[in-house]
Amino acid sequence: MSYKKLMPIIYLKDKKAYADYQCVCLIGENEKESDAVVLADSFEKNGADEIIIMDMSYDGADKIGLHFEDYGYDREVLKMARDNKLSCILFEDGVEYNQILSEIAGIPAIIEFSMSNDLNDIKGILQNEAVSAVTGVCVTLNGYDYMNAKLQLKNSGIEMNTFESAVPFSEFKLNSDGLIPVIVQDYKTDEVLMLAYMNEEAYYLTIETGKMTYFSRSRSEIWVKGLTSGHFQYVRSIEIDCDNDTLLAKVKQVGVACHTGNRSCFYRNLVSTEYAQTNPLKVFNDVMGVIQDRKLHPKEGSYTNYLFDKGIDKILKKCGEEAAEIIIAAKNPDPEEIKYEISDFLYHVMVLMVLRGVTWEDIVKELANR
Repeated sequence: MSYKKLMPIIYLKDKKAYADYQCVCLIGENEKESDAVVLADSFEKNGADEIIIMDMSYDGADKIGLHFEDYGYDREVLKMARDNKLSCILFEDGVEYNQILSEIAGIPAIIEFSMSNDLNDIKGILQNEAVSAVTGVCVTLNGYDYMNAKLQLKNSGIEMNTFESAVPFSEFKLNSDGLIPVIVQDYKTDEVLMLAYMNEEAYYLTIETGKMTYFSRSRSEIWVKGLTSGHFQYVRSIEIDCDNDTLLAKVKQVGVACHTGNRSCFYRNLVSTEYAQTNPLKVFNDVMGVIQDRKLHPKEGSYTNYLFDKGIDKILKKCGEEAAEIIIAAKNPDPEEIKYEISDFLYHVMVLMVLRGVTWEDIVKELANR
């Protein structure tokens, strides 16, 4: 389904992150250095649809993209946009974009709007059929509640990307306390994090805010997970079982799920037999986590830190060498050798991924789209 988007924008310049062309710092006037990754993560958690990154770290970067303000909006540039089948065009503040939207023949327009964050003004922009999204300072303010803004815009008749229950709460089968149990999983690894309960109010608050909200049986009150601890759970999906009496929520967990400080509430083993825990994505993410930690916290004698210190050329050379080792091992009928060489190759590829800021989630998404 096609829907309109709210897209915060981050300008990068000399390892700092800014909110607009005039280099207004994103996180406060007194904090001149911002972490773009942390900021992007906070936007995503609060419900931003997409994030625009403008790299201004090199000469001429202020001309990056198809900023019509720089080109005077002449017809040759419009023709170039059509001929190259651009996925979108960014219009800056003050541009009379309404006069030329008909010239871009179906290419979605993103309007950078910074004059106010009044939802009525944003609504007026998004009501234009040719406009696909709004960006700019108006939706890049620190702590901006995208989920709430999108809900209000949707209620005013604009199609936005919000959660909507496929089954009304009235059709849920509740327990004797009028509650429905919710099993909570990590959306990446499927690790079971906790079990909690919802009443109707908690369920619809979860859908409206995108943050897991429960009903506390001990306190007899609504509680937003993480409101006190900061360990919020951001909704990725909620499913219901065949009997309509249990919910399964897949979430992005911040910090830990358990009040004991453990990642999961299910950390005490009662009965088990020997088996190999080899969830591929979990193993990959665990190894990536170690590599990322080495990059942030170098350890003396670490081979991973040796690779990072040597830089991109050394890492690429090792990736090439390990790929060649796979080819040689594949000629050997013994499968143990090729397993060893593929593992070596994947490790070095993961070092490269960390260096270039690529995650396994990025790779899985790309593969899923093919």
